[in-house]
Amino acid sequence: MHLWLEDVLGERALDWVREQNAATVAKLTDTARFTELNEDIRAVLDADDRIPLIAWHGERVYNLWKDAVHKRGLWRRTTMASYRTDNPDWETVLDLDALAAAEGENWVWQGATYLRCGPLAGEHRCLVALSRGGADAAVLREFDLDKLRFVEDGFTLPEAKSSASWIDEDTVFVGTDTGPGSMTSSGYPRQVRRWTRGTPVADAPVVFEGTADDVSVRISCDPSSGGRRAVVRQATDFFHARRYLLLGDALEELDVPTDADVDIHDEWLLIRVRTDWPAGAATHPAGTLLITRLDVYRAGDRDLQVLFTPDPHTSLSYSAWTRTGLILVLLSDVRSRLELLSPVDGEWHRTVLGSDLGQTDVWGTNKDNDEQYLLLSSGFTLPPTLRHGTLNGRGEAPEILKQGPAYFDADGLDTRQFFATSADGTQIPYFVVGRPGTAPGPTLLSGYGGFEVSRVPSYNAIVGRGWLARGGTYVVANIRGGGEYGPAWHRAALREKRPRAYEDFAAVAADLVERGITTRDQLGAEGGSNGGLLMGVMLTRYPELFGAIVCAVPLLDMQRYHLLLAGASWMAEYGDPDNPDDWAYLSQFSPYHNVRAAVPYPPTLITTSTRDDRVHPGHARKMVALLQEHGKDVTYYENIEGGHGGAADNTQLAYKWALAFEFLWRTLAP
Repeated sequence: MHLWLEDVLGERALDWVREQNAATVAKLTDTARFTELNEDIRAVLDADDRIPLIAWHGERVYNLWKDAVHKRGLWRRTTMASYRTDNPDWETVLDLDALAAAEGENWVWQGATYLRCGPLAGEHRCLVALSRGGADAAVLREFDLDKLRFVEDGFTLPEAKSSASWIDEDTVFVGTDTGPGSMTSSGYPRQVRRWTRGTPVADAPVVFEGTADDVSVRISCDPSSGGRRAVVRQATDFFHARRYLLLGDALEELDVPTDADVDIHDEWLLIRVRTDWPAGAATHPAGTLLITRLDVYRAGDRDLQVLFTPDPHTSLSYSAWTRTGLILVLLSDVRSRLELLSPVDGEWHRTVLGSDLGQTDVWGTNKDNDEQYLLLSSGFTLPPTLRHGTLNGRGEAPEILKQGPAYFDADGLDTRQFFATSADGTQIPYFVVGRPGTAPGPTLLSGYGGFEVSRVPSYNAIVGRGWLARGGTYVVANIRGGGEYGPAWHRAALREKRPRAYEDFAAVAADLVERGITTRDQLGAEGGSNGGLLMGVMLTRYPELFGAIVCAVPLLDMQRYHLLLAGASWMAEYGDPDNPDDWAYLSQFSPYHNVRAAVPYPPTLITTSTRDDRVHPGHARKMVALLQEHGKDVTYYENIEGGHGGAADNTQLAYKWALAFEFLWRTLAP
């Protein structure tokens, strides 16, 4: 049904989109509250006193700045010494708005890959990725960081889901669309090539080739080895990959678990196992972080050093290298704790940073010159703080570098953590941000529950201004499928176990009502992408629990998702609809296949982007058409730009959120 809506740029489909958008704009934007929401959110996004977040490269730090004048962004740089001041002396590297105007393109910044090996290593050359309208597919163009301009006749790739890694100033490893057989069924590179300056990329010799059924193949030159070593990652599915070392022209497969996270840095091999792994004389439980010297491991020694072992309450979220040290970011009942590891006399010296900093992430490290690192801390009501530290083994606390302002009034707001009991008895943590002791009121429940992605407390000025400051309560559910308690928490909702995630979210919704925090009619739910699938299931399987649903860039047709854009890459998470055994369970929760005319559904807002080339907009379009055929209360908005993020600039982002909050306020608090 409704297959014509999968024709992304088809005139019939776009006419339908325009008609839906016009109805939604007329319905939701004609109030003073919408105007105020839009202006408030836009003011936050464009505020001049935001922390300009930076990335190290060479002797300077780089920042992409968006505001009311620079909608597409101003790529700029300064020294760390200048950045420490109240008014850094920024040098413009590239004005995206001016570039877009000059070239007649709707460019969206997708990042830069720097040259870090060879005589020109440092701040000399990079490959800039520019996307049309925010899609994942991007154009790659070589940029001269000395002359601040694109290199004439430099390395350039047309729009594709490409990957690139510098070997030296005249050679690049690249994976891109060079014609039939070069891409996987998921739409990512299947081949990687060694591309020499001045030659056609299609003529570049193939270094490695995967299969059409792989998710992707990538290669990266390892700058910590001085460019003498490259690592090939052949992703056979979303969670499994084979790794190879390319040493000169010799290719050597690395004997590591295919489902493990593997990181090679300098002389070290870092392995985080996802399933129990017998190695040497020990069996390492899932979630353990191990380290050894790469050359020793290649020689057959499996006596690895344990850097972290999980427990029922604590998991490793991720790790980050400095030049020679390592930072571990741990979650203990979804609250962060950092451990700084420095090599001292052959041993790893460990310093623990407690949770008094708030929820903390590693924002960046300087791998080129020293042991500097940046930490970004915040909380639901705690504005962000950027700290700078040096990992030197002496346990020195990082210093405050920048302090972000408060963008909404948090007086009287409190953050509490509760646990709901899911259908199988599992305790599901969730955070409640609001005013304790007040009568039940409008509450917005958010969740994700997939791909081992953790939802942690963080400062969200958009939610703060649009919801909390106006009297709403905000809730984040840490359901299974995420990574809050490590790999086992994710596997508990994998494939045929996926309904556990939905039972968890429903349990949190019910618990909120039982605790008197809200009522069914005042409870809204919100999620995007895999969280959009979660919202679709809440709508079709648990409609009695909610007063409103906001569903963004969603997967909804689980019978065809693997045939649309990048969908094939997610079959390890959800299952294969073409396999009758898998479809037997997928069909039980696929939202598009579980719409029932006789069942009353809460009012629903569904949004997506025409330029989303990751999750096909056809999911959202078809679901809306089906719900409307059954007479359900569903509102739809499709942003033309924006990619999977749903918005290409601050104006679009503010407008999208204002629509959502206006919909929620008029539905949950009429």
